[in-house]
Amino acid sequence: MTMSTIKIGVDGGATKTECILVDGGGAVIARHTAPGCSPSHVGPEQARAILVDALRALTAGQAAPAARVLLCMAGNPAFWRETAEKLEGFGKAETAPDSLPALELATEGGPGAVLHGGTGSFVAARGPDGSLHYAGGLGWRFDDPGSGYDLGRRAIAHAMLELQGWTARPASRAKPGTRSRLAAALCEYTGIESYRPALQLFYGDSAEVGAKIAGFAPRVVELAEQHDADASAVIADSVAGFAPLVNGMLARVFPAAAARNAQSLVTCGISGTLLNRPPCWRALQALAAAHAWPVRLRPITDPPIEGVRRLLARMA
Repeated sequence: MTMSTIKIGVDGGATKTECILVDGGGAVIARHTAPGCSPSHVGPEQARAILVDALRALTAGQAAPAARVLLCMAGNPAFWRETAEKLEGFGKAETAPDSLPALELATEGGPGAVLHGGTGSFVAARGPDGSLHYAGGLGWRFDDPGSGYDLGRRAIAHAMLELQGWTARPASRAKPGTRSRLAAALCEYTGIESYRPALQLFYGDSAEVGAKIAGFAPRVVELAEQHDADASAVIADSVAGFAPLVNGMLARVFPAAAARNAQSLVTCGISGTLLNRPPCWRALQALAAAHAWPVRLRPITDPPIEGVRRLLARMA
């Protein structure tokens, strides 16, 4: 291997920062995973420090330095461009949005779209002319639809109203005087049995609380897999927020398909562990049918870092 063939790829999100070192043929030489580095969650200085420490750990002991670095990062693009310009010792650095690896996995460089749900969510598309488009990804403060945060937020709000003494679905209780499965799951998750202390738990440091709220989402999906009506309704309500984003994307980027004049359906990848679980997948299929989307939904099982690796393999 020579200096000109080794490349670094980074997928930096709110939950974790994954790094890979690849050779000229795209084979992975080394991997390293660090904590999340989204500047909107940990602050700009900490985000930069996490990235630099991760790159140093990734390249430790390597005989030759890397020639290129591709940073696919969540958060303020201007911040990451500035960070890339100041990055030294890891080769020429360039940045891309964190949506690009998921889009690469969905479309393999061709036209198509992707719906991604992790801690946050977004919709991205590559048009027939190769142009890139992005919608959503506004972050946890604005309740990204279909994200872990939004699923957790909606479920917690529903359960908290029940703990307060109200519930929209009394039939969901096994018998009068007992809690719904969703409320019981929240009590188990927090270790708190009553409304006010539970409410106070979710009004602390924003980054820590955001992670706590998103962390409840897997339990919501588990309950939906067990056919719990409350959890299923939360999922349906959350993924419904994708509708205006996808409708707008189809109309602007794939007008022929949106007008039903296209010869084939638009490939639309579904990215993210939770969105590919059966309850979320069913909710997305129902949403697509309700809006008559001219798409072919396709599950994406590879992690975003594999999309980064493929992008690196195509870089000159």
